[in-house]
Amino acid sequence: ASGCGNETASERAMVRRYIVESVKYWAEEYHVDGFRFDLMGIHDVETMNEVKAELTKLDPSIFVYGEGWTASDSPLPEDQRAIKVSAPKLNDVAVFSDDLRDALKGSVFETTQAGFASGKPEGNEESIKFGIVGAIRHPQIDYNQILYCKAPYANKPTQVINYVSCHDDLCLMDKLKLSAPKDATPDELIRFGKLAQTIIFTSQGVPFMRAGEELLHDKKGVHNSYQSPDSINEIDWSLKVKNKDVFNYYKDLIALRKSHPAFRIATAEGVREALQFQEVNQPGVVAYTLGEHANGDSWKKIMVIFNGNRKAVTVSLLEGTWVPVCKDGRIYLDGKGSVQGKTTVSASSALILKQD
Repeated sequence: ASGCGNETASERAMVRRYIVESVKYWAEEYHVDGFRFDLMGIHDVETMNEVKAELTKLDPSIFVYGEGWTASDSPLPEDQRAIKVSAPKLNDVAVFSDDLRDALKGSVFETTQAGFASGKPEGNEESIKFGIVGAIRHPQIDYNQILYCKAPYANKPTQVINYVSCHDDLCLMDKLKLSAPKDATPDELIRFGKLAQTIIFTSQGVPFMRAGEELLHDKKGVHNSYQSPDSINEIDWSLKVKNKDVFNYYKDLIALRKSHPAFRIATAEGVREALQFQEVNQPGVVAYTLGEHANGDSWKKIMVIFNGNRKAVTVSLLEGTWVPVCKDGRIYLDGKGSVQGKTTVSASSALILKQD
């Protein structure tokens, strides 16, 4: 199941005890405050629930998450595996969303396949919406059109990890370079990356980013770099100067999310009540609103529009005056200007507006 010949029979009493006591020891002796399980599907649901329960006794804030899949088939029955579709049986153990990841940038298994953010927007809109709500059930999503899962799998949005790349497979910049349309410019690649990350950081659930993405770090096209030298893996800190605009964009994205709880609703019911998708009738465009004062937010209403097209689009706004806080690859934490009625969303970009 691991692809490496090293899985354990976690469903057996002494193996389960070994795993649980190990993580408790690391938490108590080394003050580890989060645990990520690689290929978590090789473990059983009961073991993972016991891990989380015992850690919660030590510190309720300790976070447990993992890859909700296996590398190959497993002798453990599928209904016992701690995989993504078993998330409803996992108690506060989170799983990665490969649905949103591949919808944004294209399949990790198809090097040249683009996604919503990188020049092939049409067809992935429902998977983007699924990611936005944190993989829960929402009445405005057609689950038959989701990339991999045809049903919601999170009990609550905090049970899903939203990401666009990590240490496995091509990092974001390498994937964009290899999958973007042939005529895409370097500036467009940056726009693609900003759009993808804006969707990650404004979606319900838990945002995850790979170190170096905020600097446009790449790995020279190496997708499995665990045995590569520093020349591939090390972060080139001079990129922080070269790509300061992108670095500041990430910094502001994090600040936006942290300061506005509307993007961090903890319950499925709360998301369904606050988040409404808007009809835009244009391929490659996803729009939604958050309000009123969603999750105690200081902003009365928020409208978010993602344009995956390589050309600008015109979108109708809800009634009232709206103040842009994210527009054309720039974030204005206090807002800038105002707009009513209709507005233009630049190519491959996000538009976030507020009403006080």
